[in-house]
Amino acid sequence: MISGGILNIDKAQNMTSHDVVSAVRRITGIKRVGHTGTLDPMASGVLPVCIGKSTRIMEYLDLDLKTYRCTMILGIDTDTQDIWGTEISRRAVDVSEDDVRRVFSAFSGLITQTPPMYSALKVNGKKLYEYAREGKTVEVKSRQIYIHKMIIEDVDLSGEEKKVTFIVECSKGTYVRTICRDAGEALGCGAALCALERIQSGIFSVGDAIKLEDLQKTSREQLQSMLIPSWAPLIHFGKIIIEPAAAVRFVSGQHISFAQCRAVREPEFAEKDFYIPAREEYRRAYNVFCSLQEREIFLGVAFLDERGKKLIPDKVFSCAADLIR
Repeated sequence: MISGGILNIDKAQNMTSHDVVSAVRRITGIKRVGHTGTLDPMASGVLPVCIGKSTRIMEYLDLDLKTYRCTMILGIDTDTQDIWGTEISRRAVDVSEDDVRRVFSAFSGLITQTPPMYSALKVNGKKLYEYAREGKTVEVKSRQIYIHKMIIEDVDLSGEEKKVTFIVECSKGTYVRTICRDAGEALGCGAALCALERIQSGIFSVGDAIKLEDLQKTSREQLQSMLIPSWAPLIHFGKIIIEPAAAVRFVSGQHISFAQCRAVREPEFAEKDFYIPAREEYRRAYNVFCSLQEREIFLGVAFLDERGKKLIPDKVFSCAADLIR
């Protein structure tokens, strides 16, 4: 019986992220399913889907970077900032490849971005696209996002449709449509997104992802083998191993003396700054394992207290019975 795990789904175009979640529920027979980051209906690519108890790790993935391959068309503005919205205007395109590269060079590191009205971001408990569909406007606050890498793959200014294809590696909360819109404004001709594929999300790569139609054909045994364990995406946390006696106390919610722990890896952000705001506890976060009969059992996630003395369970994924099997 499947109790948890993560499926790396390659979402097709013309379906919502919720459609994928619903399909995984039907295929697995498990109701507790959630995805780790919305993809627009017209976008394709990596959509990690957490099943069962693995849904509890989703809040820990805020620091994961996501990589997209995108194409934008110059000279057009739409209400949704992509070609699937209503066209607002068309403008002449009189730019060079050097102009494009100069404008895109500004999209690096921490930048400020204003989310689009056609988005699922909530203002006063209501999604922005609901306001937009009602013809209402609300104040949308800009926020900082982080762009780790920006690579221009192709600049095609020779045809009737002038397009730019680029790869961007960015933080959670980045709207690629808005990057296209802002770049178009900086170029003076406008632009709209016309193709988007997420090729990486944290540890999940599109090359390893499975399409829903293929998932539907798998046996229960094959499905079980595809599941990625809950701890695998938590790459920003450290790793600690404890002995069985301490493990029994840990899964019961008790604090563990740090002196009883063997630290295998320190948290990534223990000594460096976050690139976007995150919980301070992530500087002291560890994946906790028990070493038992030459195997490691994932117990849960814990935070080291501020004095560095005690390991405090945050979420427990195993029980005492798992330690005696």
